[in-house]
Formats: sequence, structure tokens, C-alpha cells
Amino acid sequence: MDARAGTIPIAVQGQRHYGLDWLRIAAFGLLIFYHITLVFVPGNWVIKSATTYEWLIVPATLLNPWRLALLFAVSGYASAKLLAKTGSVGAFAWSRAKRLLIPLAFGMVILVPVEMWVRVLQNGYDHGYTYFWLHDSWHWGRFFDTEFPSWEHLWFVEYLAAYTFALALVLAWLPQRADRVIAATAEWLSIRNRLLWAPAAALVTMKLGLLFVVPEKQGLFTDWSGHALYVPPFLFGFVLARTPALWAPMERLWRPALLASALAGAILIAIELTWQGDAWPPHAIQALDRAARYAMAWTMTLALFRLADRMWNRDHPLRATLSEAVFPFYLIHHGAIILTAWYLLPLGLHPLAEFVALVAATIAACLTFYIVGRDIAPLRPLIGLGPRRSKPAAVTPAAA
Repeated sequence: MDARAGTIPIAVQGQRHYGLDWLRIAAFGLLIFYHITLVFVPGNWVIKSATTYEWLIVPATLLNPWRLALLFAVSGYASAKLLAKTGSVGAFAWSRAKRLLIPLAFGMVILVPVEMWVRVLQNGYDHGYTYFWLHDSWHWGRFFDTEFPSWEHLWFVEYLAAYTFALALVLAWLPQRADRVIAATAEWLSIRNRLLWAPAAALVTMKLGLLFVVPEKQGLFTDWSGHALYVPPFLFGFVLARTPALWAPMERLWRPALLASALAGAILIAIELTWQGDAWPPHAIQALDRAARYAMAWTMTLALFRLADRMWNRDHPLRATLSEAVFPFYLIHHGAIILTAWYLLPLGLHPLAEFVALVAATIAACLTFYIVGRDIAPLRPLIGLGPRRSKPAAVTPAAA
């Protein structure tokens, strides 16, 4: 086999794909900085600085369409590898339940109320956090112009758990048919340039079919547009891990994918800069915007997977720690940003000082949350970590 054909032999052997570990680390890191940047980007977000910068619209626009689709694709790949490692669908589902549902429950009880408290404070609520958590964080419905309950950023964990358990159900119920569908899909996508255009066309078609029919509203049973964007990349990652021959067409198509992403990004920037704030473009422009977003989500995922495969597929002493840390970082970062901004912004600091302080405080909160949770065994499952692995006993030369 050509040595340039990516990591097909490695994937076949079932070894860990370090490149996708690095891609996951980078994607979560970008997500954290993206949320910090939203404090300073014009438009609606949870909390805003008094000073915003229009030039930040461009990087935010270029990052927004693909950041989460990429994470779902990496999660699909990791799910297939975990399924192979656990050996049964039941063990796989149980493992995912512990690693996703426990931190989701912990986050909803402990982490999300901090964000909801800041939301209602901005609308006139005048009680401290302890009172809010004990009395008002359990509302159902509108409260101080804020919808309760809310998943906030933990919707990602909710969706990922739902997709994972739905996939496990299909694999348990129809294992042979699922294997045939996976093999046939991979074979079909491997022909010519289908891997580039077919998934992008499917995503765009689903989105445009829903655009003016179904509201774009977050929620497991309401966000059909979101599911149309996130489920296919998740399944692609799973199929890729099971049929590593798909790395070969990815090697051929990454340049056209990157070019298509650049074109879609240019369209999105033009639309964002033309219709800002509360201005709504005509329906045709809205359709073009959504088509460009969904096409870019796929083409950037394709290009970045190839980048991870060709350039990042090597280990490093920090990889294991960073790979373990990203999920705890994700759990805490959103609330840390919002709470820090609530206390920081009234100080009237220079915008650059605001940004630096917000970054420093967020990173400090993430590190503290991870290190404390990592080192205290009962806290590990709450922050999405498995049991600490014991170090293997040293083997003496005589025993060897």
C-alpha cells in the first residue's frame, strides 16, 4: 500500500489514532476561546462587554458552522473504537452511560444553575446564588424573562448521549443488517468524489427542507435542524472507524474540500456583514446562508480529518493528559466565562485587559476543576472521567 495513504494500516490494526485525539483537543480548545470571544462580538449572547468589535464577526463566522459537527464526527469515531474495545453493545452502552449521563446530571444540578443565576440577575433578580439555587433554580417555565429549565451548553452532552444510545439500540437489534449498511455505505462513498459532495448535498437538502417549516429551537425533541447537522457526522465517524478504507478518498479530496469551505466561508461573511444585528435577510438569502453553513460543516470536517491523519498522528507525553482534560474543561468553561464576565465587566477595564482577565480566569477555573476532580476518586465520574488506571507492576529481568 502507498505510504501516503494515511493511517489505513494503523486503523486496520485497531491502534489508537493519535491524530484524532489531537483534533478533539484542538476542537474543544477552539470552542472555549470561541465562547470567550462571543463576549466581545456584536450580537446576542448570554453576557456582553460594553465594547464589541465588528472585526470579530469574521473569525466567529468562519468557526461557527463546523466546530460542533467536527466534535460529533470525532465522537462517532471514538464510539466505534470503544465498542470494539468493550466487546459487546451492552458493555459499550453501559460505559457511555457512566461517562455521559453522570456528568450531565452533575452539570444540571451544580454547574448550569450558576449560568441561570447570571441570566436572571441581568433581568432584575436581586437574590444571591445560594437563595437562587435553593428556591428558584428549579422553576419550570418563564422566570425573569428566562426559560427554565435549560441545558445551556450541556445540550451537546445530551445530544451525544441520545445519538450513542440510539446507535447502540440499532446495533443490538439489527447487528448483521447494520454491518451490511455500514459496508455498503462506505463502499459507495469511496467511489470517485462522492465522499465530498454526497454528504454535503444530503445535509443541505435536509436543512433546506426544514428551514421554513420547523423552528430552529434547541431541544432533543424540537431541534430537528440540529439533528440533521449533527447525526450524519457522528455516523460518519463511526463508519470511518469500522471501514478505514475511507481514509483513501479523503486523501484525494481534502484540497477540493478546503476550497469548498473557503467559498462557503466567503458567502457567510458577506451575509453576516450585510445583515447585522436585528436585520433579517430575505428568505432566499437565509436559504443560501444555511446551505453554506451545512456544506462548510461537512467539507471542513473532511479536510480536518485528513490533516489529523497525515500530520498529527503521533503521540506526545502531554497527549493523554490533554485528552483526559478536555471534557472536564468543557463542562466548566461556559459557567466560568459567564460568571467571570458578570463580575469583571462592571469594573470598566480596558477591553484588552477584560479579554486577558477573562481568558486567565477561565483557564484557571478549568484547570482547578480538572485537577481537583481528577485527584479525588469519588469526583472523577462527576466530571466525566473513568476510574484511575493503576500503574503496571515493574517486571524484573528474572521474571521476564
